[in-house]
Amino acid sequence: MASDTLDATFAALADPTRRAILARLATGDATVTELAAPFAMSQPAVSKHLRVLERAGLVSRGRDAQRRPCRLVAEPLRTATDWLADYRDYWETSYQRLDALLGDLQDGGT
Repeated sequence: MASDTLDATFAALADPTRRAILARLATGDATVTELAAPFAMSQPAVSKHLRVLERAGLVSRGRDAQRRPCRLVAEPLRTATDWLADYRDYWETSYQRLDALLGDLQDGGT
């Protein structure tokens, strides 16, 4: 994934409202009105959040007669997760070394 795309994904995920919108879209498509319902903000404000999510490639908008449903596009999340997995491996290795050190200290101290 290009660095710009990864940057856009993490920037979009940095806001709790956008994360909540993505969580809602994970359960199914929704209109701006439906997405705005749980928030104390206007529909135009929610639309601004949706534009950020669209630019990051995390949301697409369709047309269904009068409705314009929004849909989650999860592929950028998979790519971000893959990128983070390298760091998860690093921390797992670090914790294993720490566990081994603590085990050695306990064995030597008894």
